[in-house]
Amino acid sequence: MGMYNDKVVEHFMHPHNVGEIDGASGVGVYGSPVCGDMMQMSIKVNDEGVITDAKFKTYGCGSAIASSSIATDMIIGKTCEEALKITNEDVIKELGGLPSVKIHCSILSEQSIKAAIYDYAQKNGLEFEGLKDFDPNADEDEAESCEVPEA
Repeated sequence: MGMYNDKVVEHFMHPHNVGEIDGASGVGVYGSPVCGDMMQMSIKVNDEGVITDAKFKTYGCGSAIASSSIATDMIIGKTCEEALKITNEDVIKELGGLPSVKIHCSILSEQSIKAAIYDYAQKNGLEFEGLKDFDPNADEDEAESCEVPEA
């Protein structure tokens, strides 16, 4: 775990908001076929459009778990529009940095937030500016593989 800072390790060992929300307002799943990491994000949105709860389940490496954990912390209490503005760079900054081979893990959390909000928007006939470029069927094919290069 030498290349990870304490905050990443903390979120990996004790991730926040793990699980699923019963009766979620929106559920999104985003996966990278390249590395087999999958993330499911479920959100609860109140009548004011504020995300009051978020939970995740992830199948992936420690960085993916830490990224999801911190991403759920970041979106709770924000409106959907605010949550859609969160980029993977924001997640990395909040985590205090990730090794470059693990950057794609933070992209998973950014995309799964969008997927969950997209689901909520579809169910409620809403449109969000932050989703205009989002393609729910896109796979992360062009992403770098998660294999660590041979030394």
